Amino acid sequence: MNAGIVGGGIGGLITALYLRKQGKEVTIYEKSSRLGGRLNFFEKEGYKIDSGPTIVLLPEMIYEILGEVGIQREELELILCSPMYKLNYPDGSHFYKTSDLPGQLNEISRMFPGEEQGFLRYVTDMYERFHQGKTAFLDRSFVNRRDFWTPKNLHTLTKLKAYQSVKKLAEAYFSHPRMQEAFSFQTLYIGGSPENSPAMYSLVPFSEHAHGIWYVKGGYGSVVDLLQRKLVEQGVKIRLSTPVEALSLQGNLCNGVVTEKGTHLHDMVIYNGDFPGIHNLIPGPKPVKKNYESSSGCFLLYLGLDRMFDEADVHQFFMTDHFDEHMREVFLRKKLPRDPAIYTFYPSKIDPSLAPEGKSVLYVLVPVPSGDTVDWESEKQSYADFIIDSLEKRGYPGLKDSIVWSEIRTPNDALTDGLYQGGSFGIAPTLKQSGVFRPQIKPLPYENLYAVGASIHPGGGVPIVMQSAKHLAKYLERA
Repeated sequence: MNAGIVGGGIGGLITALYLRKQGKEVTIYEKSSRLGGRLNFFEKEGYKIDSGPTIVLLPEMIYEILGEVGIQREELELILCSPMYKLNYPDGSHFYKTSDLPGQLNEISRMFPGEEQGFLRYVTDMYERFHQGKTAFLDRSFVNRRDFWTPKNLHTLTKLKAYQSVKKLAEAYFSHPRMQEAFSFQTLYIGGSPENSPAMYSLVPFSEHAHGIWYVKGGYGSVVDLLQRKLVEQGVKIRLSTPVEALSLQGNLCNGVVTEKGTHLHDMVIYNGDFPGIHNLIPGPKPVKKNYESSSGCFLLYLGLDRMFDEADVHQFFMTDHFDEHMREVFLRKKLPRDPAIYTFYPSKIDPSLAPEGKSVLYVLVPVPSGDTVDWESEKQSYADFIIDSLEKRGYPGLKDSIVWSEIRTPNDALTDGLYQGGSFGIAPTLKQSGVFRPQIKPLPYENLYAVGASIHPGGGVPIVMQSAKHLAKYLERA
């Protein structure tokens, strides 16, 4: 048996290692000059910074899956971020989030007195719900839709209050608006609005407190280097700079892929691009294409700096007094946010290997609309200047003068890279695009055609995409 994998993102790489363990021959076709997809580095003039994901959640899930494909725990060093991150407010106050329970209670007492009991109720309730939700949804695929509609799953959905939003669930535990935001904005990690993501995704903010936020020594993108070494050792064929132009179909059977060098036959094909794009590879009449809602886009700045900012934390969020308005601008009005919340990642705080001695790197992200409603070519430089000015005033004094080089990425770049409508996280985590309603590992009516990635169940985020690969490997092993 041999498999062709279209795309070398994290889902495709983990799938390849699972399939090699099953004894299958595997070829990866990657259109870029390197593997990794969104999990990669931006490198310039001796500086290096993650270009995509930066927040490492669910470390035990990562280690478990890596162990199953032959990678030992000691091959990947994770460093706990303690505290996890700092929320900075426009009035100059701040609030630290930490996975240390006594420490978090003390911080709540300092900043939001009276919210302590709500937090303890939240932790108690969500601990049970996390394990129920993981068992019912994260650990299962729903190729057979009837597997989802069981009395036990429906009971779990009710307990998870899936009919509510993440924001609404936070309001049940916390009275202060800033506390509600602090325990609901994490849906942005997977490109969703707190107001429109079902409460089952409250498992994301809870997982921070239960499992911590971690940093991969050398950067998150170094996971790809580790996987590539293992792929080569295992004899997986890697075809870089080789875009797949079409799937090879005979009736309802997929028997290979087409590149500029011709047709390559395979017993099975796995699509690891952003899922809605699979329709572009189907020749002739196509199956009905659903109208998916895309995740949010990202305005990204990568900065090489000529100094260290000792006062900065690894992860910081510069909040706005109008967070709900920012979310409405991104998800409803589809306009450029003028008073946005800003995320910064400053890994040089704990990893000197990323820049020349005494220098550092900074990653800046602003959630923005996906799609084509913003004229990025005319807006991006002025918006970058606006964001840098804001950061200089609120947490990085002298930032502008310390910049050696800068790089800007917008949803237009994400669209060019093949991400659906320029969204950065796959399709959005809405109720109608979650669980059984999300594309599954066998998503279309073609035999021997499968899919893996952020737009496939269970969803976005590196460990969750790795879980998608695990689901697919299990399914193929039984098939």
